[in-house]
Amino acid sequence: MSVEPRLLEVRKNVLKQNDLIAHRLRGRFRKQGTLVVSLVSSPGAGKTAFLEKTLTLLRSRYRVAALVGDLATENDAVRLARSEAPVKQITTGTLCHLEAAMIEHALDGWEIGELDFLFIENVGNLVCPSSYDLGENLRLVLLSVTEGEDKPLKYPTIFNSADVVIALA
Repeated sequence: MSVEPRLLEVRKNVLKQNDLIAHRLRGRFRKQGTLVVSLVSSPGAGKTAFLEKTLTLLRSRYRVAALVGDLATENDAVRLARSEAPVKQITTGTLCHLEAAMIEHALDGWEIGELDFLFIENVGNLVCPSSYDLGENLRLVLLSVTEGEDKPLKYPTIFNSADVVIALA
């Protein structure tokens, strides 16, 4: 008697829970009038430099803050704090992306309604972040010219799910 293999769709359930939290966050951001922009790129493409400059330029006219995802260090959060905008680190450990629950947890103690813009710097990766909705209004993907022009072909999902792609020279 042969036994038929049984496949379990685990990914669907994990993403469903993430999507529910992201939906809740999106409603919260909309209600409180905060525009949320997530930034994704390869490691070393220039996300942190771009965001540091953006926070510094916007801070004088708008209420801005940033959440920063990284596997192990707080280096990017320390660097972004130089902009004098509020910054909070999210250390993911072994995860190569941020999830909506991490964003929700990191926002504890922050009055989101007091912000005009919240920027989320995701972990440097073009694969994993494409599957996770963070409740953002806008997904921005940075592409460094030095990485090569084939990145959109190699990682189509993140580029197809982006609202904006910026090529940095």
